[in-house]
Amino acid sequence: MRRLVGLAVLLALLLAGWAFVRQRPQDLPWTTLDLARPIGLFTGRKLAALTGDPAQCRALLDRAGIAYRAMPPGGEGRCAFRDSVRLTPDREAVALSPASVAPSCPVAAALKLWEWHVVQPAAQRLLGQSVRTVTHFGAYSCRRLYGRDTGAFSEHATADAIDIAGFVLEDGRRIAVAADWAGEGKDAAFLHAVRDGACGLFSTVLSPDYNAAHRDHLHLDQAERGATGWRACR
Repeated sequence: MRRLVGLAVLLALLLAGWAFVRQRPQDLPWTTLDLARPIGLFTGRKLAALTGDPAQCRALLDRAGIAYRAMPPGGEGRCAFRDSVRLTPDREAVALSPASVAPSCPVAAALKLWEWHVVQPAAQRLLGQSVRTVTHFGAYSCRRLYGRDTGAFSEHATADAIDIAGFVLEDGRRIAVAADWAGEGKDAAFLHAVRDGACGLFSTVLSPDYNAAHRDHLHLDQAERGATGWRACR
């Protein structure tokens, strides 16, 4: 037991030293999440830990200068939600379409980091231009997994998920998960890159590679289990 404790302390010291040298506090599990910093080793866990703490999550949005509108609680029972927000687009932000979508605050926070550090860099690198709009199939839906009559409830039932359908580029060209995922060109490479990048920010990321039910979208959710490091990325 002493050896295990000693090893854990040593690993923590090595991690702290590594993060200090690189000046990346976001790579440490005990530092406070800061949305203004690049994605770190524990950013995804910290985002998932915000589930159930609307005040802290909204404070992080405020500090990062993210414009949003807090929505009133709604639903009931297993489909109750109380921390949904509607992101307010500005000139430099990627618009969500439809704009009325209101995912939970942790999902919204992850979406902004995804936009800044994954989507736009991948679009510039692979497509030579920025993304103007992200299209989606919605966030809140009071239902069980896959719309079944029995079984576990979907993260959509508490607005802790959003389904991304595609992207509109600055020149108006559209890239859709349904039409472009299976290709071998730059559009497919872009879709795979943004899927892979989302895996460090969301508890669950499911794509057409997972099953036929996700053939036309990327499912991104912030399940509470993500705070413990239990993640799914397919």
